[in-house]
Amino acid sequence: MAKELELKYGCNPNQKPSRIFMQEGELPIKVLNGRAGYINLLDAFNGWQLVRELKKATGLPAATSFKHVSPAGAAVGLPLSDVEKKIYWVEDIEEFSPLSNAYIRARGADRMSSFGDFISLSDVCDKATALVIKREVSDGVIAPGFTPEALEILSAKKKGNYCVIEIDPTYEPAPIEQKQVFGVTFEQGRNELNIDEHFFDNIVTESKAYTEQAKIDLAIAMITLKYTQSNSVCYVKGGQAIGIGAGQQSRIHCTRLAGSKADNWWLRQSPQVLGLQFVDGIGRADRDNAIDIYMGEEYMDVLAEGTWQKIFKVKPAVFTAEEKKAWLSKNTDVALGSDAFFPFGDNVERAHKSGVKYIAQPGGSVRDDNVIETCNKYGITMSFTGIRLFHH
Repeated sequence: MAKELELKYGCNPNQKPSRIFMQEGELPIKVLNGRAGYINLLDAFNGWQLVRELKKATGLPAATSFKHVSPAGAAVGLPLSDVEKKIYWVEDIEEFSPLSNAYIRARGADRMSSFGDFISLSDVCDKATALVIKREVSDGVIAPGFTPEALEILSAKKKGNYCVIEIDPTYEPAPIEQKQVFGVTFEQGRNELNIDEHFFDNIVTESKAYTEQAKIDLAIAMITLKYTQSNSVCYVKGGQAIGIGAGQQSRIHCTRLAGSKADNWWLRQSPQVLGLQFVDGIGRADRDNAIDIYMGEEYMDVLAEGTWQKIFKVKPAVFTAEEKKAWLSKNTDVALGSDAFFPFGDNVERAHKSGVKYIAQPGGSVRDDNVIETCNKYGITMSFTGIRLFHH
């Protein structure tokens, strides 16, 4: 370990010099391969905190896929269904591990956003996880360790320039944190909030039903939000984030953005999308992009004559609005977390359209009664946590 690490440049190439350093002691990381950038390290340190807390809250290996200092996906290491293996493009993989499952699910939630991600893993990276990472376009990975096989696989990625960072899992930062903006130093106590199953005990709706999975999913939502640029909303189902809306100035726009991502995740499991026949040799990113367009309103961009032949073996039928609505209605038992209170019931109305059955949010709006009333209309269980989770 060293006291400082010189970087190529800061957020942008014109921002030089650049480095990270410790006021006291040594850095808690060691770069095992490649060269870490300024934004890489912001993603790495935020992502590491997220997966460390997910592991503590659930007892399961955790992974997150970060882009621009917010998670594109986060998940714990539950087994993959056959449909999930298909939509995450891992049907051909023979060897899975709980940790590889966590990253497959974190990466798969929003593959468009995860392109070129920085990965954080809660556990020592094993061969199975390294082989999954090897096939994806990614900037780097941080973990508390790497098996020799995993390190060899990752060190060969990007012509030997893939960034591999080992972090000391015992490292704990000082309770007071600082940062500078425009030459002025900001100082605050770290957000050491412990999010566990009792975090959701204050249920304010007529429905009081929480399954054990719902508690896990809500914990995943709130821990994910803790490290997502605010305003932020997170939809979770079955141990993985399926839609994250980050950095929106309006709460409802955040809820809509995250909801549209959750809808796309579910639409990818529809017969219409599972049945798409792609031409041989199409790139993974091109395939993901084609699916995204096909499911959206600009579907003719991939179905136009002269275009579809370059993407599909057989021209797909239009995925109509009625068909999409019918399929989306089958998505149920989704959990949703918000980093601050819902000011209006319209957020609940939008969440309901994406199958949300459980909500956790701080509460404290002058219109809490309207928000609770809207939940009661749909039989949604909602907790007031009393804690805001802004992150900037």
